[in-house]
Amino acid sequence: MAAAQFLSRGKKIVAIGRNYMEHVKELNNTVPKEPFFFLKPTTSYVPSGGKIEIPRGVVAHHEIELGVVIGKNGRDIPESQADAHIAGYALAIDMTARNMQDEVKKKGLPWSAAKGFDTFTPIGTFIPRSAIPDPHNLNIWLKINGVYKQNGTTADMMFRIPKLVEHVSSIMTLEEGDLILTGTPSGVGPVSPGDEITAALISPESGEVLADLQFQAVERQTGYAFKPTQ
Repeated sequence: MAAAQFLSRGKKIVAIGRNYMEHVKELNNTVPKEPFFFLKPTTSYVPSGGKIEIPRGVVAHHEIELGVVIGKNGRDIPESQADAHIAGYALAIDMTARNMQDEVKKKGLPWSAAKGFDTFTPIGTFIPRSAIPDPHNLNIWLKINGVYKQNGTTADMMFRIPKLVEHVSSIMTLEEGDLILTGTPSGVGPVSPGDEITAALISPESGEVLADLQFQAVERQTGYAFKPTQ
């Protein structure tokens, strides 16, 4: 399988949480001592130009992220060999049902439903590793209706990509086509039905747009509806 086919052939999305200090602060979370992650289903992918479906009763938040596409299977991969297992990158948005997440966190329950709805991982096209010599020197931004909401740099990652590959692969085998979402800068916030969401990944040296995304948010009319417990 070519890694560029990760949207249709990848088996899992590994999403790193709390990897940008300002984002940790804005949600009043604790700072992790080692990389922290959760899983999202690949059925949550929606390509650029599609629609983000917001379930009824859900307060959905955007989290713009750099995704790492795995190109070679590996287990217990040391940081020094991480590059050999990376095929490339993709720009992604980790959508979160924030009110659902807040409720289950208080109860000590898993986040799977809050992160795993269909269309909750808007995703761009594959970017070969050769096109990004330094993934820790990229500008990343997201706008809603033309207004900047997130505007950060991947230089602010607390745990860098080789460390993420090492940590995740020490727990579960990384397979070709898997995607690691590397965390989000500060500025996360709500997306409402009718909103137009745009995002981009920029090389700060050349100003080149390496990837861009465009989506419309709509209300999902069927399926699960969130009702907070009293």
